[in-house]
Parts: sequence; structure tokens; C-alpha cells
Amino acid sequence: MDSSSATLTAEQAGELAKQLHNDWSIDTDSKQVSRQFTFRNYYETMAFVNAMAWIAHAEDHHPDIEVGYNRCLIHYSTHSVGGLSINDFICCAKIDALLPASR
Repeated sequence: MDSSSATLTAEQAGELAKQLHNDWSIDTDSKQVSRQFTFRNYYETMAFVNAMAWIAHAEDHHPDIEVGYNRCLIHYSTHSVGGLSINDFICCAKIDALLPASR
């Protein structure tokens, strides 16, 4: 197993989370990182989801997503390692880059 797919400790995940938007949160057992995004309408939501899907495809790392009219909830975890890996945080950072820092 290479270092990009190694399971992160809670401390490592916490340090990496500091580099992300403050709305990302790590669950209590440090196995998943999540963020909810809100938008003005369905069109903006779906445009975001499509951009996020492109990132997931390009990175070959796919989140669980929940989509509603004006919201999108993203959960990243690396199932093959049973927790969080560096890949989860790379994808989160790329998703952060889709929107202005103030969102």
C-alpha cells in the first residue's frame, strides 16, 4: 500500500482539515470528512454537483453525496482503508477551490 492510500490517524486528519474550509468536519471516529453546501437554486446546486463529479472522476476517488433543491452534502472516506486517507483531503481541497473562499 502506498502512502497516499494509508489510513490517517485522528491527529493527521485533524492537521489536514486545518487546510480546508472551516465547514468541513471529521466524524467522531475519524473515518469520514463531510461538508454541506447551500445554493440559491437547483441550477446552481446541479452545476456544483457536475463540477464535483468531474473532480471525482479525474481523481478516481468518489464521495457519497446527497443532493436536494438548494443543497449538497458530501461525505468522503476511503473505503479500501476503512477510514480517511490523504486522497480524501486532496479531493476536499479541490472542491473548496470551486467556490469563493467566503462560502
